[in-house]
Amino acid sequence: MTSGSSLFIVMVFVIVILLMQALVVPAFGESAKTRKSLQKRIADIEASGDDEALSSLLREKYLRTLSPLERRLELLPAMEALARRIEQSGHKVLAYRMVVLSLFIGIAFTLFSWFYFGTLMAAAITGLVGTYLPYMKINMDRGKRMEQFEEQLPDAIDTMKRALKAGHPLGASIKLVAEELDNPVAEEFERTFNDINYGNDVRRAMLGLLSRIPSVTVMALVTSILVQKETGGNLAEILEKIAIVIRARFKLQRKVKTYSAEGRMSAWVLAAVPTVLFVTLWFTSPDYLPVLLEDETGKKMITYGFFSGVVGIFWIRKILRIEV
Repeated sequence: MTSGSSLFIVMVFVIVILLMQALVVPAFGESAKTRKSLQKRIADIEASGDDEALSSLLREKYLRTLSPLERRLELLPAMEALARRIEQSGHKVLAYRMVVLSLFIGIAFTLFSWFYFGTLMAAAITGLVGTYLPYMKINMDRGKRMEQFEEQLPDAIDTMKRALKAGHPLGASIKLVAEELDNPVAEEFERTFNDINYGNDVRRAMLGLLSRIPSVTVMALVTSILVQKETGGNLAEILEKIAIVIRARFKLQRKVKTYSAEGRMSAWVLAAVPTVLFVTLWFTSPDYLPVLLEDETGKKMITYGFFSGVVGIFWIRKILRIEV
């Protein structure tokens, strides 16, 4: 196999990975500015209290079950951020094991590409892609789980509202959500309830929920509960209004998905045409390809097409994603 053909195959592989990562995304979401503002507000709320940095007693108990070496690895700054992201995706793997798995896959991809293609560039690109695959899986599962949680949140708020109107305290209403609804909302509310039972106050437990599910809708729920705890008021009525707003937001989201369906399908077709055409010619008319793969001009065209495809994928994502 020539170096040109091997490099093209690797580039096609990278394009497919980017298509999976860039185009399989919600057509409706929060903008980067909104996410930064949300993170800043979380930090401000944490800093405004008498307690120090937000921590979960459940996580502290979990860390104590690990060996001393594992505990030190899990407490590293980068590992702690990765562990939170893994936690948000619903997986239970330790962060340092995730890093080791990524490195192992990257090395395996690099060795395979080196022995199969025999080119350093192909091995390097394939190794980087292999290293990124576990993180891509985590990001995709995290996005899917966040979306499922926000879709279930209005029902959870309605359950809390009915429990509060029936005279139950806030902790009991949170426990009722964990018992009545399905995952992931049941799992997160159960962790919040257990966090309270382990000794955290309501404020820190709700901020723990917000840190695990960082979104505008959860921020609205947490803020309303914290404000009501400090100033008083009818929490059931506040939750009822929040549920109405969230349902209206999802109604808009479904409309946006419907209106952008044709554009998203067009993006898939336009991005896949070069790859499908090359594979078709590879099997039907192989005599057409050697000039493209072996000539210097052909290699430059392949490289230019690859980088153009990468730019096009992210440009299409930017156009199709409606940010609020």
